[in-house]
Amino acid sequence: MLDTRKATIDDAGLITRHRKAMFADADSAPPAVLEEMGRNFEPWVLRMLASGKYAGFIIGDGNRDIASAGLLVLDWAPHFLDPAGEQRGYVLNVFVEPEYRRRGLAQALMSECMDEARRRGIRVVALHASKKGQPVYEKLGFTSSNEMLYIGDPAE
Repeated sequence: MLDTRKATIDDAGLITRHRKAMFADADSAPPAVLEEMGRNFEPWVLRMLASGKYAGFIIGDGNRDIASAGLLVLDWAPHFLDPAGEQRGYVLNVFVEPEYRRRGLAQALMSECMDEARRRGIRVVALHASKKGQPVYEKLGFTSSNEMLYIGDPAE
């Protein structure tokens, strides 16, 4: 029986494992980089969960946690897309264990994240999608944007 629950600070390790698995699955980075990311991510997500800035959702199958996602609440300047809003949502860490994929679990997690954004009065929500994830997000109304990315040299 599958059930969904809200993440707590006790889930920081699970969320970290799922984040590493998500990037490994997408071949985004070498294992050593993912290990370093995980060491730095876990204390960060613990702080974000404790502060209420990260709302995480976990789907379990009995005693096994099989999927998770989170909504990060960011302070953001009022914008023409939301002229009175001072926060923006960012969905991250959407991960489903491989043997549970193609059952609508990512979509269910996204619905939880979007419901949380609405409860908080957040009108603008962004995310970065893998090629595999794009169709899921498009079905939920997400569109491509004009966002660009700059990555500084770590030696700077």
